[in-house]
Amino acid sequence: MAGQIKVAGIVKESIVDGPGIRYVVFTQGCKHNCPGCHNLQTHSFEGGSMMDVGIILQQIKENPLLDGITLSGGEPLEQAEELVELAAKVKEMKLSVIIYTGYTYEQIIENSENRPGWKRLLQYTDILVDGPFIQELADPLLPFRGSSNQRVINLKLEAPAIGV
Repeated sequence: MAGQIKVAGIVKESIVDGPGIRYVVFTQGCKHNCPGCHNLQTHSFEGGSMMDVGIILQQIKENPLLDGITLSGGEPLEQAEELVELAAKVKEMKLSVIIYTGYTYEQIIENSENRPGWKRLLQYTDILVDGPFIQELADPLLPFRGSSNQRVINLKLEAPAIGV
């Protein structure tokens, strides 16, 4: 039986949330509350609606143009356990997985012992866009990120050497 994810919204085709054509899941709930965030409606853990992973997977299968999915938010890592199933099935379809998170890669690794879903989700992630949005470092010309402190990390090729 497919699990459920608390979703703020879905964009079935996006060209701004990673390379290629992407199916974007905006998760509901974020503790970072970054000033200047463009997804303020996703911060509350009370908002959004529950959505079956099976429905999301069906919508992805119906679009042969997709290059992958992007998990954004809110903060996807707050629902890491629930997103593992989705990410694993998407990888079985030979599509890529991108995650936008306000945590840094180092914070994720450091806390993965207490949050095993984080480590499991990273195993299915191709690209991680990490770090909080910092309004003073905002740059609309940066590809796939909002502020210059954020990194676009290809986890399959160039993950920082941190004891995983």
